Amino acid sequence: MKRLKRFGQFLIALLRELADENAYRRHLAAHGRAHSRQEWQRFSEERFNARFTRPKCC
Repeated sequence: MKRLKRFGQFLIALLRELADENAYRRHLAAHGRAHSRQEWQRFSEERFNARFTRPKCC
């Protein structure tokens, strides 16, 4: 039963990482801001711009 619980916790942590929830929490902590719709939008736009505006090499 413990193994199943640990696996469930691992799966939830993995999904949070893949969905950028952990990165968003780190962003809030680093900038000292509270969760809001506008802050999520700002965070998402920054991530999108950083990912797709950098030139790709080779």
